[in-house]
Amino acid sequence: QLVESGGGSVQDGGSLTLSCTASRYDLSPYCLAWLRQAPGKEREGVAAVYVGGGKSYYADSVRGRFTLSQDNAKSTLYLAMNRLKPEGTGVYYCAAAKMTQPPRDVTFTALTWYIAEYGRWGQGTQVTVS
Repeated sequence: QLVESGGGSVQDGGSLTLSCTASRYDLSPYCLAWLRQAPGKEREGVAAVYVGGGKSYYADSVRGRFTLSQDNAKSTLYLAMNRLKPEGTGVYYCAAAKMTQPPRDVTFTALTWYIAEYGRWGQGTQVTVS
């Protein structure tokens, strides 16, 4: 089970840090993604990382403002979101797909699509930027 937390309401330019915690299993062999669902818009990937080691991936729209970090002892992935914009409003989901090795030669879009389609999801946390 994945549990997200940390959402809330902030003003334009504000910051939030989201958490995604896995209960009852080790996240090391998983690739995790943060996905955003905004009202009236298609789901989009925000960031992704292979927990066991490897590069982090970010959507162009958030690169330089959002940062992934992890606490393996707590089986938790964090997404620090700075300089938030109103278009960042939506429900943020954490999704995890098991992979035998870190992804290679894959685009961010393809990676987050795969994780969304084949991974397990959390319940989501609402982020509102106004």
